[in-house]
Amino acid sequence: MGHDHDHGTVNLNERRLLWACLLTAGTMVAEAIGGIVSGSLALLADAGHMLTDSAALALAWLAVRFAKRPADWKRTYGFDRFEVLAAFTNGLALFFIAIAISYEAIVRLLEPVAVLGGTMLVVAGAGLAVNVITLMILRQGGRGNLNVRAALLHVISDLLGSVAAIVAALVILWTGWTPIDPLLSILITLLILRSAWLIAKDAAHILLEGAPSDLDIRQVQRDLETAIPDVLSVHHVHAWSLTEDRRLMTLHARVSEAAPPEKVAAAIKARLKQCYGVVHATVEIEHRDCADAPAPKATEKA
Repeated sequence: MGHDHDHGTVNLNERRLLWACLLTAGTMVAEAIGGIVSGSLALLADAGHMLTDSAALALAWLAVRFAKRPADWKRTYGFDRFEVLAAFTNGLALFFIAIAISYEAIVRLLEPVAVLGGTMLVVAGAGLAVNVITLMILRQGGRGNLNVRAALLHVISDLLGSVAAIVAALVILWTGWTPIDPLLSILITLLILRSAWLIAKDAAHILLEGAPSDLDIRQVQRDLETAIPDVLSVHHVHAWSLTEDRRLMTLHARVSEAAPPEKVAAAIKARLKQCYGVVHATVEIEHRDCADAPAPKATEKA
């Protein structure tokens, strides 16, 4: 039943990401055309952001499809990491987009150009409406899934970017002050950089085999030694994540000589899964010396 539920969630996330990708790509084309026609850098900046978001959503959608493929003898953990790799790639791409937009904004501040506020307002308003719809599509799929959460962060940044473009259009229509356009474009780049940092940081931590942020292996070690009577000590504890919601762990446990190894290992795995969400654990049972302990140096003969 749990497997069926997970499979249904994966299929639902796949459909959500596909629809979000198509909506974002369509809005990106409209904003790019509107930005060129109106001369608005804010619209072009938001279109550039949506270009990376469309690519991000497309990669997220492909990642979900790849993750459903079964493991094989070359990829024994399967293809789940493709989602993390896609999120990391999208985060890095956002940094380059932000740099390009910032450079163009500075040029526009030094050399102002005419902006058609009416055209800009209409296109930005349509973009905001699509962003709201896209946000509603994705908002239920981001729990415990870095891939969907990264896509959701992109959409939220897009939504705020559309709001900034609308504000710039209104200011231009009311006052004629065009510098508001590149100034708000710089604000959009800050939103892009924030999203890029959050995505790249979390994805890099997983790719570097870092321990889950809310998992303290020292606490795990003390808990196992206290909660399971036959466990005398726990050492060589290593924890990492295959994806954001799939935790793995390896450890050595020294147990009393009378304790059945299989029973103790099963108790440790059950405790790790119930209390710490570890879906797969490899437990090495030891009765005396640790197999990984350094061998004693041979004494030199006179």
